[in-house]
Amino acid sequence: QTDKAAIIDLRGLIDGGAEQALNAAYAAATATDPAAVLLNFSSVEYINSTGIALIVGVLAQARKAKRHLSTFGLSEHYTEIFQITRLADFMSLYPDEASALSNNAS
Repeated sequence: QTDKAAIIDLRGLIDGGAEQALNAAYAAATATDPAAVLLNFSSVEYINSTGIALIVGVLAQARKAKRHLSTFGLSEHYTEIFQITRLADFMSLYPDEASALSNNAS
């Protein structure tokens, strides 16, 4: 958590089994009403189609609250998936935490 952004560190598999944990993490991260939420994918091993749907759900919650959602740490493969599925059109993708934070500081 910073003054302007909350960071959610994701780990392991992002699939149907991650729904409850992801929703709880998002609720905790937004409790202080940050302007932006950053999703850290650095330790994610696998995202299936259900996992993509969960991320879309988080995106929908963020957009409804007029909160910016960004990601960092996506592998090259998942960066491509986010571009193909057009998720990258609705959230900013950064290579690392420092660049994500510096671009979400305003």
